[in-house]
Parts: sequence; structure tokens; C-alpha cells
Amino acid sequence: MSAVLELPRHRFSRVQYERMTEAGVFGPEDRLELLDGEIIDMAPQKSRHATAVTLVAEALRTLFGPGTTVRVQLPFSLDDRSEPEPDVAVVPGNPRDYRDAHPSRALLVCEVSDTTLAYDRGRKLVAYARAGIPEYWILDLAAETLEVCRKPEHSGYAHRWTVAADGRISAEGSAQTILVTDLLP
Repeated sequence: MSAVLELPRHRFSRVQYERMTEAGVFGPEDRLELLDGEIIDMAPQKSRHATAVTLVAEALRTLFGPGTTVRVQLPFSLDDRSEPEPDVAVVPGNPRDYRDAHPSRALLVCEVSDTTLAYDRGRKLVAYARAGIPEYWILDLAAETLEVCRKPEHSGYAHRWTVAADGRISAEGSAQTILVTDLLP
């Protein structure tokens, strides 16, 4: 029987991560994000994923309208040790509001999942809830469903349910609805 030695990991702050990026430690081709102090390699995007991200962004622009910005795969200042790049984030204000700093508040975050479902349902869900993101969606491409999470708590969301492809959903506080199938490639 062999023993496995778990070595301590160095955790990075968001400021350290941004300094490394500015210094050129990571190149433009590197697809990375910082979550809970760890630098995570992001999965390559397949065409179905890219199409779904575009469809989600278009639908959310319609749902939220003026006074919000829909950001696609851009950095988000979640906390001092996390700077994920959610597939789609709806943030208050206009794009120029974030000229000097990434947003730290979102009305809704959506991850499109084809190969990262466990990560999106696990670490990312907990991180978004802990940061108080009021609404988190996971578009599951394999199951062709939308998982909706609302009412963040420290380690998750109080309300979680799944909407089938033929179902309708609205963002919390919005009267307008969209078909989940309209989000799917």
C-alpha cells in the first residue's frame, strides 16, 4: 500500500493573478481563470458550446434590456481570490462602467456546460453563491436542459430546479420569458 502525500498548494490572490497577466506570464492564447486562489485551465470550446454561448447572450440582452451589459467570457471580480470568466454574465450599467476594473456584481451568470458539468455544478456554483450572485444558470448541452439556481446561501442556492428544452424561463424580476430551446444550438 502506498501513501499519497498531499502537498500544500500556493493560492494566488486576484491582484497577483492580474499582475502575472500584465507581466506576460500568460499569453493571449492561454484560456485560464482564477477560482478560490487556484489557476484553472479552461476547456477548449467546441462549436456547439460557442453557438450556445452566443444564443444565451442574445436572449439575455432581450430579457434585461437597457441599463445592463451582457458580457461574454470576460473576467469577473468575484472576490479577492477568484476571477472567473463566466460564459455569460449580466451586469448592471454600461460597458464603460468597467473600463478601469472588472465588474464585481452580476444580476445573473450563466455557464454553458458540455464537458464541465461537474465543475459548473460544484466549485463554480458554490463560488457564485458565496459571492451573492442572485441567479445562476447552467445550460446542460448533453441533457438539453437549463438548471436554474436562485437565492444564494453560503454553500449553494436555496432554490434549484431544472427546465426542459420545451419549457419557458424568465430572469428573476422579469415578466418576459424565453424558451429554453432558443438557448440550445
